[in-house]
Amino acid sequence: MNFQKYLDLTLEFIKANIGNVIVAILILIIGLWLTNKIVKLTKKIMANRGVDITLQKFLGDLLGWTLKILVFITAISQVGVETTSFIAILGAAGLAVGLALQGSLANFAGGALIMIFKPFKVGDLIEAQGEIGVVKEIQIFVTKLTSPQNRLIIIPNGALSNGNIVNYTEEGKLRVDLTFGVSYDADIKQTKDVLMKVLLDNPNVLKDPAPTVNVSELADSSVNFAVRPWANVADYWGVYFSTIEETKKALDKAGIEIPYPHQVEIKR
Repeated sequence: MNFQKYLDLTLEFIKANIGNVIVAILILIIGLWLTNKIVKLTKKIMANRGVDITLQKFLGDLLGWTLKILVFITAISQVGVETTSFIAILGAAGLAVGLALQGSLANFAGGALIMIFKPFKVGDLIEAQGEIGVVKEIQIFVTKLTSPQNRLIIIPNGALSNGNIVNYTEEGKLRVDLTFGVSYDADIKQTKDVLMKVLLDNPNVLKDPAPTVNVSELADSSVNFAVRPWANVADYWGVYFSTIEETKKALDKAGIEIPYPHQVEIKR
């Protein structure tokens, strides 16, 4: 009985507002059709600009749902339904969700910025938030790095996008900074020649930019030399460790002393 009553009221309402109902239906049909076209066009533009596929899908879905809600509100307002309260409820719900997910929204915004401006990409060696590692994956909310010790590092995108980022891979070459100290009795030219030969004999040391060897400091017990070879990013640690080892061998062979603390035993 109640169902029949509601059905009769609905039919009477439709008859009385047939024109508005038809307009509302047209608004829904045309509005949803336009929404799909706009979302597809937006995704195509983002794809052409190289925006990450994950971000394309998320922003496309977000735009689609926003437009669908607007179409729905416009359609029901056409048949005389009061939408002020409905909009207020949506606004209050959106505010509550925004406050509850404040941290997540900040991370999402950071992820969007990273994917759009691309300060780094998967495979780059970066340093950020006190961590250093190779970028393994860029997600909407977090970025994953693999450390030199093969540890997984997860950094929230909000903090990552707001902090300093050092990208070691972007320029393609890295300078290896090393310092070696020799005795004050050593000949400076001979020492520089020995150190330079170590660099030139290393096949992983780049010729351009050329490596350099210079006196950097007259310390208390040693003359310090700044040794600066250049290497490709993948060869950085190989050049670093091999240069230290080969330098020790070369200085010993040339009879150039590397100062170290001596303990003198006093006999009584």
